[in-house]
Amino acid sequence: MKQPKAMASVIDAITSRRAMRAFLPVEVPKETIAQILETAARAPSGSNIQPWHVDVVSGRTRDRLTKAISKRFDAGDFGEEAYQYYPDPWREPYLARRRATGWGLYAALGIERQEKDRMQAQHRRNFDFFDAPVGLIITIERDLPVGSWLDCGMFLQNIMVAARGFELDTCPQQAFAAYHATIREVLNLPEDRTVICAIALGVADKTDPANGFSTDREPLYQFVNFHD
Repeated sequence: MKQPKAMASVIDAITSRRAMRAFLPVEVPKETIAQILETAARAPSGSNIQPWHVDVVSGRTRDRLTKAISKRFDAGDFGEEAYQYYPDPWREPYLARRRATGWGLYAALGIERQEKDRMQAQHRRNFDFFDAPVGLIITIERDLPVGSWLDCGMFLQNIMVAARGFELDTCPQQAFAAYHATIREVLNLPEDRTVICAIALGVADKTDPANGFSTDREPLYQFVNFHD
């Protein structure tokens, strides 16, 4: 079946989205950020409650936040998780996929398995938003249940796909959630908010080897059953 032109653009936006880990120092206009977030807010949510909150950080506020978190990280303070994100304990096939992603990225950067310091330095780059000029901090009210988190997930996907419509790139960063106390202090967030993640937003540096790495996806038969 031939795709309509508009549909092809949607599919291109989805399939071209990747987590970029190096950005150019190119400013993103406030109007563009607003358009991306307005578009993303068309995400579905149960009874249209729209449970997401976004704090956009750039300029001096962005620098103040990255400095505060990086200071903690450099002192060996790796924060405290606001919620459980990963399986505990890890099991297959999820452990193998995680390892493939980690070692694939390190290989693209020329980092050997014994080079723990370089791995640590690469992880630290999260807290500079990988040099992206804009960071988005996504929060949700703490008492909202799992359904609202599903709604936020759809909103997050919309942000990253909408950004592609402006030829911008993103990187979702759950690593920021461990520093929720610092984020709350710097941005003066209400106590009832849980930091879900951050998103780096900007123009990707396509020459950086970190952006030469791309993750695989499982073939359809691994996760789909057709019941005729």
